[in-house]
Amino acid sequence: MTTIAPRLHPTPGHPVPGGDLAALFAPRGIAVVGASRAPGKLGAAMARSLSGFAGRGGHFALVNSRDTALYPNVAAAAADGPIDLAVLCVPAPACPSALADAAEAGARAAVVCGGGFAEAGGDGIAHQRALAAVTADTGIRLLGPNTSGFIAPHAGVTASFVAGAAHLRPGKVAVVAASGGVNHALAFLFAEAGHGVSLAVGLGNGVDVTAPDVLDHLADDPETTAVALHVESVSDGPRLVSAVARLTPRKPVVALVVGRHDIGEFAASHTGNLATSWRTTRAALTQAGAVVVGDERELVDAVSALATTRLHPAADPGVGVLTAQAGPGLLLLDDLRGRAARVPELTPNTQNALSELLPPLTFQRNPVDTGRPGPEISQVFATVAADPAVDVLAAYALHEPDAIDLVAAIVGADTGGVPVVVGLGGTGEAVEAGRRSLLEAGIPATTDPRGVAAAIGALLTDAQARHREPDRPRRGQSVPDDVTGPHDENQAKDLLDRLGIATPPRRVCDSHSAARVALTELGGRVAVKVLDAHVLHKTDIGGVHLGVSTPDDLEAALRALDAVGARRYLIERMAPSGVDLVLGARRDPVFGPIVLLGLGGTTAEALADVAIRLAPVSASDAAAMPRELAGAALLDGWRGGPVLDTAALGETAAALGDLLAANPALEEIEVNPLRLTSNGLVALDAVIITHQDHKREADDAQPDQ
Repeated sequence: MTTIAPRLHPTPGHPVPGGDLAALFAPRGIAVVGASRAPGKLGAAMARSLSGFAGRGGHFALVNSRDTALYPNVAAAAADGPIDLAVLCVPAPACPSALADAAEAGARAAVVCGGGFAEAGGDGIAHQRALAAVTADTGIRLLGPNTSGFIAPHAGVTASFVAGAAHLRPGKVAVVAASGGVNHALAFLFAEAGHGVSLAVGLGNGVDVTAPDVLDHLADDPETTAVALHVESVSDGPRLVSAVARLTPRKPVVALVVGRHDIGEFAASHTGNLATSWRTTRAALTQAGAVVVGDERELVDAVSALATTRLHPAADPGVGVLTAQAGPGLLLLDDLRGRAARVPELTPNTQNALSELLPPLTFQRNPVDTGRPGPEISQVFATVAADPAVDVLAAYALHEPDAIDLVAAIVGADTGGVPVVVGLGGTGEAVEAGRRSLLEAGIPATTDPRGVAAAIGALLTDAQARHREPDRPRRGQSVPDDVTGPHDENQAKDLLDRLGIATPPRRVCDSHSAARVALTELGGRVAVKVLDAHVLHKTDIGGVHLGVSTPDDLEAALRALDAVGARRYLIERMAPSGVDLVLGARRDPVFGPIVLLGLGGTTAEALADVAIRLAPVSASDAAAMPRELAGAALLDGWRGGPVLDTAALGETAAALGDLLAANPALEEIEVNPLRLTSNGLVALDAVIITHQDHKREADDAQPDQ
């Protein structure tokens, strides 16, 4: 639960309507502190940008104690009318006192656009801490510092010094960006795509107002229908996830996370190396219901579609594909397949109806190749939309004005409420006008096949996310909640046994003679390992010998372990061959407990082929993790190999997540490898790391004094 610091009461006689951030994004009065007559200064640029607010009848005040023609302070400006928002255009050292003065005068919100704070290091860190102290003491909401501001066209507020920002028209798309520059770049891209913005916010250093605050504000904003979220770093993962999860049932969120090539710090396990902040953030936002994209162009296409329409929640919506040119149609189909979109074959009735409308040589099973569009194109759209397996239409055609008014035909098609996304290829004013006409008719329009696929992919992902059942606790079985202290491999596997996770038969031995007895009892080939809770990477020190089957081989293996300091041994029956996975649960420093699944050993690190969930996670949600792996085919009987029981995998993953969540002393649990065999899953190795283990490793890493 997010704790909100107490806020100042509104200035007597001037109540602030509209919620916690209304004073920031829909103020009744604005004061520019540090306003200047010098054209090149920040205070002058901000005054020019905000002049439109004064033209709408809002109270607009320019404050500069050195200019007798302006207000000397915010208090003087507030005497002539309410000042909800103070825009501070003064040097960083002066900002904390200016912020405090604005709060004392009754301002409920402020923007600090200038830099020279924590991002600059040195004294800037102290200046930023002083700003934070003022917000904590007074309750004034602060956007920034180090941001190019925000644009709220519906309220007539352009609190930005960026040229052209004032020309952004009102619309339905909200932008919430970590960077002020990215905020403006995205807003301009949406404008090029034909969309206005409801709100565009650059968070900057995020001393007070952060992404969750803005997302919560947008939940009740009647002007916003879709949100573009740009993420660079996350300070409070659970709060961000909660805000997205609250918003997405009402309004779609499309997220772009920066940091694909981030290399995580060295960790004690493969799980730690694999769960970089970029992967974990993307997984967390996806689990919260957001549509996660890979670049800004895809972000614009996805938000453009979702701002216009949403599919009904569905587990696996079907896509009907129509194209007037086979080549672009193949590009579209290929991209859709890559996004795991279902493109079902149309029913015989639909195909029969299409055969009466289209030339006989065209492909009509789905995709539907219309050939050069003719008068029948509206009926073709209607026919495909009426197919019971089709939930959305994806179409692409080049602009051919001498053939047919394609835009009018598509707009006039009776698709029975089935949404349509259209790619209209070509250049020139006529094509741009056509795309605008489609958008005005409620039909998302893009420029190319990839844009259509990105838009369709976003609609599908959003529908599937809203179809998912809320996470529920696993099974009804309890998990141990008293796990503390270091664990050797046998103790770790004993814990897995208690969770119902299969492990091989094994014996713990403290002498060569006991090991010989274990070899006889277990029979067949065995693994001989050093057993020491403080040795996490046994193979690195030569602590594992496999395929031991004779007393002589056993003796040689034991002597080799003695040479690396072994005092105890684990003798374990070898498991049958299969496909190795890594399954782990760890405490992420930003998002808390997470579960990770990947291909086993170093393969997962080399390929970055992993799936991540926040924990606790339901068994049904965890069961979907294997489908996200690029190597998923290896788990489905590849070349006669074993077939994964995804439900069993889901139970196993959920169990590890529950265990971590129930035991605050646990830092990490890893099963690597978790082998898929013809008899099911079996844990061949297990590592449990507690907070004490991490502290000991940190102490060991300290240089000698």
